[in-house]
Amino acid sequence: MRVMTTILAMALSAPAAAQGLPDSMTPGPVFPFGPVAEVDSDMPIPADAEFKVAFDLSDAAPAGQTSRGLGTLARFYNMHVRAGMPEDRIHLAVVVHGAAGADLLNAQAYAARNDGADNANAPIIAALLDKGIRVILCGQSAAAMGIARDELLPGVEMALSAMTAHALLQQQGYTLNPF
Repeated sequence: MRVMTTILAMALSAPAAAQGLPDSMTPGPVFPFGPVAEVDSDMPIPADAEFKVAFDLSDAAPAGQTSRGLGTLARFYNMHVRAGMPEDRIHLAVVVHGAAGADLLNAQAYAARNDGADNANAPIIAALLDKGIRVILCGQSAAAMGIARDELLPGVEMALSAMTAHALLQQQGYTLNPF
């Protein structure tokens, strides 16, 4: 697993050109994945801005590959920290439902469902959780897919449903990002 994690980290932090992106797009400063570009924006971020943003993810990554949707959270975080926003004013959550629930499985459960493949999303999820980003699985999707709580990666939360999670996050002041 350690070798796979190292390979994944190298792949995710590969130069932008190797990922089919312009060299001006680079990862960081927080996550070594999620490349972003610096932009001379006409919409400045107010000094007192605080982001509480929920993302919705239903598309699963191909077996053994990383989820583009999970990488989007890293990109959002990286680009705003790079633009000068303090990390303590960025609060993100991702509500996962449908087939994407499989991307949240621990090593044993993931391998059992994917011909022995490693879950390339595990280190991404661990890095997101380490920064306080909430990863929430729809309990209805979990039930439909036969996913038990003990099959989830550490730190992944279970909600009654994705609809419930989004409603509660909105009541907590989170806006829904359409990506």
